[in-house]
This record gives sequence, structure tokens and C-alpha cells, in this order.
Amino acid sequence: MGARIGLGLAALGRPGYINLGHDDDLPAGRAVADLRQRTHELLELAWKAGVRYFDAARSYGLAEEFLGEWLTPERRAQLTVGSKWGYTYVADWQHDAEIHEVKDHALATLERQWPESVQALGGPPDFYLVHSLTSDSPALGDEKLLNRLRELAETGVRVGLSTSGPHQAATLRKALALGGPFTAVQSTWNVLETSAGAALAEAHDAGWFVVVKEAVANGRLTAKAGETPFNVFARKHGLAPDSLAIGTAAAQPWADIVLSGATTAEQLESNLASRTDGPLAEFVQQPEEYWTERSALPWI
Repeated sequence: MGARIGLGLAALGRPGYINLGHDDDLPAGRAVADLRQRTHELLELAWKAGVRYFDAARSYGLAEEFLGEWLTPERRAQLTVGSKWGYTYVADWQHDAEIHEVKDHALATLERQWPESVQALGGPPDFYLVHSLTSDSPALGDEKLLNRLRELAETGVRVGLSTSGPHQAATLRKALALGGPFTAVQSTWNVLETSAGAALAEAHDAGWFVVVKEAVANGRLTAKAGETPFNVFARKHGLAPDSLAIGTAAAQPWADIVLSGATTAEQLESNLASRTDGPLAEFVQQPEEYWTERSALPWI
């Protein structure tokens, strides 16, 4: 198993998210203090278990702030922090808000969010990604934005992008063709959605740092999904579904980090006990089918 496991804070830094069973995983009330404590506890458990990559974003509520509070100079010297810009959190801490985040990949958003990230984290992240680039985003053709990102890269920050949607591979290849400033990517890849795999291998071969997100498909590859064909298969092989899903992602030769999105200690422990059982091609969906199902998941 080549990839290391990191901890992503998408479901910890705000009261609402689209993971299956998310409403059962968080403390009653979901006040800022409750989620701060929960996040710090998970960070501590992950740290003690050897996790050294932590992922946040401006749109993950207070995730950057919670992570920054937990960091110490000693820890910071030993771990890697990735964050993302381009979405703004607008739910005002309401888990049932009509709109949770707003996408804007304009240069003005980067100029506003970069200092916000630095302040919240207590310093610059190691990786700073354009958040969820899709095929319709103008960012890859915005020369002023790209030049500003090149300036950031010259300071030592690894600049990259995260991808989303059924055309992840095309978006990534377009970024690869630019020849800079990007040297890192975070993409969705899991047992159900493998369409970006070849492009991620190309990025890896080009020297990019490759992070896998949504390895358990927002809970669809966990016990919370019920008696799905994948879960039945995992049980027959004596494995927890999430352990098998994360293990399969971690076994990809192009993956550097696979993110756990755990919100409880039990989930984290199971995620870190990742195992693989070889190719699982029978579970792969068409990208359009996968992303249509994902877009229908409720924020809870």
C-alpha cells in the first residue's frame, strides 16, 4: 500500500455536510464549541496514529481555524497542511441552510481568501489549491489569476487544484498542459468513480503531488449505505467497507495521500485500518451516474 492516509476536515469544520448519516455523527446542537472540541479530538487521535497530512478549505466553515488552534510549532514542523480557495462558506452555521457555499474562482477571491487562510492557520499552508475546478471554470484561462498563483508558488507554496464532476480527467489534463503554476491535484477517486485514474497517473508521472478525496464516496462505501453489493462483498471478505474502499484507493501507484473524512473516533480507526482485495471493477459506475447521485445527497 503506497499512499499515506490524511485527515480531511470537510465534515468537521461546519455543522452541515452531505455524508450519509452525518446528522448522527455530530454532537447535538452542533455549536461552534462542540465542533471545535470534536475537531481537536480527531486531530489529536489522527496525530497519535501517525497521520501527518491535514486538509482544509476556506469553505469548510471554521476548519482552518480549528486546525490552526490545534497546531503547535513542534507539530507544524512534522506535518503537511493543504487548503483550498475559491468557495466561500455562507451557511451562517446553519446545517439546514438553503445554500452552504458559493463558488468564485476570480482573482479577487484569491486575494481575499489567501490572507484569511494564512491568518486562520497561523501561517501559510504547504499546498494551496483552487477548490473544485470543473470544465466550466474560467480559472485555467485567466492569465492574471495564473500569474498571481505563480507568484505564490515562488514563495514555496505548492499551488494546485482540486477537481470535481464527471469531467475531472479533462480538467486535470488542461491544467497539466499549462506547464505551471500547478504541481498538485486533489481529485475524487473511489471504487465507484475511477474515471480520473489515468489522468492522475499522468500527473504523478509529471512530478505532481496527488491526493485522493471522497474515497468512501460520501458514505456510500461505508456501512451506513446498508446492504449494497459492495458492502456485501466487503463483509464476505471479512473487511469493513470503508477499510476496503480506502485501501483500494491507497493501493493506486499514483496516489500520494488518501483522505479520511472521518467525523468520529470509530470512523477514523476503521479508515486507518485500510485493506485492499485487488481490482474491484464490477462496482464502477459511469461518471455521469456517480455525480448525479452525489449531487442528490442532502446537506444534513
